[in-house]
Amino acid sequence: MITVTPKAAEKVKGLLSQDGSIFLRMFVKGGGCSGFEYGMSIEETKNDTDNEFESEGIKIIVDPISIRYLDGSEVYWDEKSMLGGQFGIKNPNAKGTCGCGQSFEPR
Repeated sequence: MITVTPKAAEKVKGLLSQDGSIFLRMFVKGGGCSGFEYGMSIEETKNDTDNEFESEGIKIIVDPISIRYLDGSEVYWDEKSMLGGQFGIKNPNAKGTCGCGQSFEPR
């Protein structure tokens, strides 16, 4: 299961309505300072193999490999980031994260 905080949901809903998409895709890929990078995109469709969750009215989809690293995570909105506001992920499966919070080392 993946959850979204109310503030992050507000921001995602704004992006979804601009684009006409209905899903927030979350994924991980190799790279970054700590081994894996987080990724998010907005999507119009999902794959048959995607895991689907709903939190705060946001439909979240995750591929079968990424769910192993993201299960139990929470997406939040950080107003105080150095970039003037950005999404962040609290991930119970992360052993460590980089300074910017965009990559992690899995347990």
